[in-house]
Amino acid sequence: MKILVLNCGSSSLKYQLINMENEEVLAKGLCERIGIEGSALTHKPAGKDKYEIQTPMKDHQVAVQLVLDALMDKDHGVITDAKEIGAVGHRVLHGGQKCTQSVVVDEKIKDVIRECFPLGPLHNPANLIGIEACEKALPGTPNVAVFDTAFHQTMPKKAYMYATPYEWYEKYDIRRYGFHGTSHAFVSARAIEFAGLDPNNSKVIVCHLGNGSSLSAVLNGKCIDTSMGLTPLEGVPMGTRSGDLDPAIVQFVANKEGKTVDEMLTILNKKSGVLAISGKSSDFRDLVSGKEQGDERCALALDIFTYKVAKYIGSYITALHGVDAIAFTAGVGENSAPVREMVMSYFDYMGIKLDLEKNKEFGDDREISTPDSSVKVLVIPTNEELRIARETLELV
Repeated sequence: MKILVLNCGSSSLKYQLINMENEEVLAKGLCERIGIEGSALTHKPAGKDKYEIQTPMKDHQVAVQLVLDALMDKDHGVITDAKEIGAVGHRVLHGGQKCTQSVVVDEKIKDVIRECFPLGPLHNPANLIGIEACEKALPGTPNVAVFDTAFHQTMPKKAYMYATPYEWYEKYDIRRYGFHGTSHAFVSARAIEFAGLDPNNSKVIVCHLGNGSSLSAVLNGKCIDTSMGLTPLEGVPMGTRSGDLDPAIVQFVANKEGKTVDEMLTILNKKSGVLAISGKSSDFRDLVSGKEQGDERCALALDIFTYKVAKYIGSYITALHGVDAIAFTAGVGENSAPVREMVMSYFDYMGIKLDLEKNKEFGDDREISTPDSSVKVLVIPTNEELRIARETLELV
């Protein structure tokens, strides 16, 4: 079966077509600036040249049709008929408390996605638009929703509840949900397999570090805690997000500068994090370069970020009563040797040892700890699209 995987943002659409017989990516691409002037499609079929077109895309319906046209194009396509697509798997940000696992989409599931608009105002509406666009473009083809929050729904109540008025939980579903779930699910499972651990007796910490960053504690393949909360704003500092902070800061600065709560949250989401500390960039490559050139604020941004990541790892070692493997993934986790080295330097007291030469290497799944390290330290490239495709295949 061939499965189309879609990840719809408010003005973008990423896609992959995967042949599930061998899990080969037949084509992948990106529609950008949907509904905005300058819309473009970039399409890369396996074994063929990249194909780029600039054309108006007034909405996601147009974008989905352009993707199908590209997949069937006589020169750049990889299929001859849309009926070759057996199912469509959609990344959906928030499933709330009602959708705790991947599901075939029907009207009830679409209603749940709508109910979660307030919890995922930027992503859930776009995710639903993508689903409905596929329903029109591919009538009769099943659509599967794979929720970013689902993997974390195995957390115990002590991990997901906030110490706020209990009626907030009852009335508004205020609780920790966690995000990057498909990545944490893929990487934790692959880490168990790669490290040769017993799936039923394993303790893994996943560090998904990128412009958005989150960590998870995974016991016997199931998440028992994660760093992001009701929204992706909680946790470690990120590219532009503040991460954890004293909530009274919001009131204090709002009163001082005459800002609304909404304005404050925009600042905490888009103008904070390592961008704010460094005063230079949200890109960790720029921070590393800045530190090497003696920029003290770039160095401080890296110090704060890696310290907070290490603190979360330490707390998750406690939550798991130990750890067998620590896996780094995502853009920064997979590619920044300096960040990995800075994080793991906090754990030399535990006998966790990095092989500094292996840490500098690039490639696929790899172990970067020494043979005598008390804990395996791994780099596992994430593959959210493949995880979505696998879960879609299981359901259809």
